[in-house]
Amino acid sequence: MGKKKNKYSCSNCGSISSKWAGQCSDCLEWGSLNEEAVSASAIIVPKLGNVQNIEQLTGQVKATSRTKTPIEELNRVLGGGLVSGAAILIGGNPGIGKSTLLLQLCTSLSQSEINCLYVTGEESVSQIKLRSQRLGIAEEKTGLLASNNVEDIIATIDKNKASLDLVIIDSIQTVASSEFSSAPGTVSQIRACAHLLINYAKQNDITLLLACHVNKDGQLAGPKVLEHMVDTVLHFEGDQNNHFRILRSLKNRFGAVNELGVFEMTDKGLREISNPSELFLMDRESNVSGSAVFAGIEGSRPLLIEIQALIAPTNMATPRRSVVGWDQNRLSMIIAVLAVRFGLNLAAHEVYLSVAGGFRVNEPAADLAVAAALISASSNIPLPNNSIFFGEVGLSGEVRKVSQMEARIKEASKLGFTQMYCSPSKQNKDDIVPIVHLKQLKSLL
Repeated sequence: MGKKKNKYSCSNCGSISSKWAGQCSDCLEWGSLNEEAVSASAIIVPKLGNVQNIEQLTGQVKATSRTKTPIEELNRVLGGGLVSGAAILIGGNPGIGKSTLLLQLCTSLSQSEINCLYVTGEESVSQIKLRSQRLGIAEEKTGLLASNNVEDIIATIDKNKASLDLVIIDSIQTVASSEFSSAPGTVSQIRACAHLLINYAKQNDITLLLACHVNKDGQLAGPKVLEHMVDTVLHFEGDQNNHFRILRSLKNRFGAVNELGVFEMTDKGLREISNPSELFLMDRESNVSGSAVFAGIEGSRPLLIEIQALIAPTNMATPRRSVVGWDQNRLSMIIAVLAVRFGLNLAAHEVYLSVAGGFRVNEPAADLAVAAALISASSNIPLPNNSIFFGEVGLSGEVRKVSQMEARIKEASKLGFTQMYCSPSKQNKDDIVPIVHLKQLKSLL
């Protein structure tokens, strides 16, 4: 058996180097090379494996068993509940509420006669008990384990596997294996520990939930292969200065992606928000210029979100364009389309755009609402109080159709909106105002 030597892999691009350097030679990323142990054997002799049976695509399939949690917003994001043997990865900024949500999930499931084990590598058992008492969710059936060694964790799970349904690891960056000399949180440790935990959980039909840190760019920390290894990837979004929290599914093998769950951080933990549209519009003031309500879709859920715009004159050669919660490049495109197709020249003005409530909008259907907010802010004339806007704006100024128009209109009608400014619809309703081109928005002024 050959002796072991070390190699260095880049956590950003995956390239391999024989010696450490401060910068990766392939992707030019600084501080991304991490040590890994490899065998120095020059000849690799493949072992003869066992012949496996080949299955056909057709035939009967065992139905996936799901366990509904008492947290309905989490059920929505997961696609209906926890799947037996599934591996779930949840990430978010420090202090966003990951550990609080996982502890609430663990204690609520324990009350439903579902056996859970909460493994913490960041805190002690006493700290977890104090937090549960502060939140008022202490449950004697919830199992707690404070350990950083993956071999000890798997041995403990194996001893109690007959009575375990859910295992929570908080967090995967703190778990390490004694087989590697590198520190916890490195690429080799995260990849090896996650592989061992996921394989064991799938072999024993135990649901595994891994908490994950994020880097300074907001991406899940660790190797990208970690997201491919798990079945579901959830991301906890929100601002620490805002009490709203948004749980979004980025990958789900057992349900739809981009599903959304909304929570509110309180002194008693996270509280579910069953009607987020009403929440985002709760503090909206009427008769204010530059404010437009956008009817958006997140996953399968329609949401009404307020978009605010402010336009101020400036003497700067390059006026400022500031965006919060939307794509800055798309704002530049809308400003250019308004200048050429609508006649609204903002070259001598600063433009500020904000999505109220700390929410982030990614779909192009918000183009029409942004354009309406900019037109209202430039003329200082408020838009109709009971109106919503949605539609994609093309470079020629035309307004294009978007998906799930009926769901958007239904949600707006439920909250009392009577005028829907959108592209022409098959539904000939009195409350729909068809917009074919941006020039039709001049009738609002």
